Amino acid sequence: MNKARNDNKSDKISSDLDTPSDLPQAAVDKITTSLNTLLADAFALYVKTKNFHWHVSGRHFHDYHLMLDEQSDAIFATTDQLAERVRKLGGATLKSIGDIAKHQTIKDNDEDYVPPREMLRELMEDNKHIAAAMRKAHKLADDHEDSGTAGLLETFIDETERRTWFLFEASRQEGSNAA
Repeated sequence: MNKARNDNKSDKISSDLDTPSDLPQAAVDKITTSLNTLLADAFALYVKTKNFHWHVSGRHFHDYHLMLDEQSDAIFATTDQLAERVRKLGGATLKSIGDIAKHQTIKDNDEDYVPPREMLRELMEDNKHIAAAMRKAHKLADDHEDSGTAGLLETFIDETERRTWFLFEASRQEGSNAA
């Protein structure tokens, strides 16, 4: 193990889990902090999307129900890859629901009823928020020559933009781009 890296190692990692990396510790700390926020937001968006999937109603129920189920599956699929990227870099991942709550920037929605179009618009805005956060994390990875993180995020940005597009189209007023 690189002694200099280990001496500067954050106290967050047990020596039993100290994964070696050629990146400087400061870069690992910045990138893993950014990835853990994305991970927390992925879990928050997954739960919100599932919530809306379970509670959608109205004349487009079937289409919205299926779309939200597909989207929640895609969001959940990112969580393992984000967490494993944190570990590959030598960082510590989120450990609990409470840890997720401390890091998430996506707002929960605990309303008893949300009209279907409002559900779609809220999820669209949340996906736009996550895409912007992913771009910032990508720039951070680029700045530290972390091509593994940058490449992973490129795929996730494209997938997030696709969800945003679908939510936009499904929520449009007939014949209008207006909200």
